[in-house]
Amino acid sequence: QVQLVESGGGLVQPGGSLRLSCAASGSFFSIATMGWYRQAPGEERELVATVTSGGSANYADSVKGRFTISRDNAKNTVYLQMNSLKPEDAAVYYCCAEVRRSALFRATDYWGQGTQVTVSS
Repeated sequence: QVQLVESGGGLVQPGGSLRLSCAASGSFFSIATMGWYRQAPGEERELVATVTSGGSANYADSVKGRFTISRDNAKNTVYLQMNSLKPEDAAVYYCCAEVRRSALFRATDYWGQGTQVTVSS
């Protein structure tokens, strides 16, 4: 089974920075798009950023200019560099990967368990 292991969450002061990492492991053929989503208590999960295998990135308007998504295809790892963090950025951040299990089947989405990001003075 494909597994996504996230790391890098924690407590940071407003204006601070964190870098999240998510490494995919298991049996798969390739990974197309990888991304980060977040969910605050009582709210729906929302898109933060995505990046294709070719490096094309997209961001939610709320994080543009502050967050940077990148990936290392050789390591099957996606990163989210978060700068100038605001209290409204606090949430559980989830890694998602569009994984093709084999050359014979279409890609499907896999999710990590989430990592907590807390922004507080």
